[in-house]
Amino acid sequence: MGLGGCIILIAVGAILTFATDWHMHGVNLTVVGLILMAVGLIGVATFSGIARRRRVVMPPTPVVEEEPRHHHHHRIDDYSDGYGV
Repeated sequence: MGLGGCIILIAVGAILTFATDWHMHGVNLTVVGLILMAVGLIGVATFSGIARRRRVVMPPTPVVEEEPRHHHHHRIDDYSDGYGV
């Protein structure tokens, strides 16, 4: 059950507890509403705890690009300024 389902449980529980005056034989709607609200609140707390653990931000890893190495054997005399120019 996601966050939306938990919020729906809380809303239905609040409606049953505070906004109805129905009387059913053998069922106390006020208690049923309180139970639904409690389950919804537990679900919201659990969902937010799981979502918080998923959002752990790792520091970015620096990308180091190396120049390709050429394995040519040159004599120092081949370069005029040491950089091949």
